[in-house]
Amino acid sequence: MNNQVANTQQITVKQFVNMNSTKKRFEDVLGNRAPQFMSSLVSVVNSNQDLQQVEAASVINSALVAAALDLPINPNFGYMYIVPYNGQAQPQMGYKGYIQLAQRSGQYRKITVAELYEDEFISWDPLMEELKYEAHREKERDEKEQPVGYFGHFELLNGFQKTVYWTRQQVDNRRKRFSQAGGKNSDKPKGVWAKNYNAMALKTVIKDLLTKWGPMTVDMQTAYGADEEEYNENPRDVTPVQDTASAQSEEGYQTQDILNSFDQAEKEKATEEKKQTKKPAKATKKNTSKGDQANGTSESQEELFPDGTITPHTK
Repeated sequence: MNNQVANTQQITVKQFVNMNSTKKRFEDVLGNRAPQFMSSLVSVVNSNQDLQQVEAASVINSALVAAALDLPINPNFGYMYIVPYNGQAQPQMGYKGYIQLAQRSGQYRKITVAELYEDEFISWDPLMEELKYEAHREKERDEKEQPVGYFGHFELLNGFQKTVYWTRQQVDNRRKRFSQAGGKNSDKPKGVWAKNYNAMALKTVIKDLLTKWGPMTVDMQTAYGADEEEYNENPRDVTPVQDTASAQSEEGYQTQDILNSFDQAEKEKATEEKKQTKKPAKATKKNTSKGDQANGTSESQEELFPDGTITPHTK
């Protein structure tokens, strides 16, 4: 176990990606799109020094979650983030990721999520779910001006509708209570929350709306279970096994499998290096018994070469 921990700390994400076992994991999930996704993963890590400091295996595990949900991990897109926390990488959904999964279900007629500023908000009636506001989307706003609240709304094809409204304070209370990487128990946001607070606030609202009131598809359940904000201590491996009969419905790939394959590769490498250090042995001839000659199974002479391989001797 200690050797496995040491290996985890020594190898990088790029080394993981170049391993055949890792490639096989991503290919099973993404097919011919796996090389592009893995290349994107390396680029994301190279552009984030914090991710370079965490355990590489946890980065791979987080990326497999995104791959299983077929969501890009480029943080500029806002679908899925890989965030560092306490020496580990953890997957974190963006609000666009939740909307994308909802759209794929084919059960929504409308999905809306947006922020409201003080000059736009009029009133909110939670009993009747009536939100009154006057939007001023064309207005240029100072970067220091913050929204006073965020709302989400959806309508299903069967006619069911739901609207929610969260004040900025409610959103921040949620962050402080649940978001480990976002500054839990701290008044100052951290990580993705510090870089793009509004996007994460919209994610909080749309996640609550869709997972409480919308249809819980397999993908939506996977996203909810994998989301960083649901973690208490250690990240969980929730990537589903790729199965054409039951698409992404079982417990998924474990990063430990990748570590085991790495250990095996290291052992094979050490064995090969040990062979190469051996001195060349003289060629020897094998005596062939009469019984073998009679049966037509006489063995050819074999010669031991310096590189440790054995090949038949040719005259």
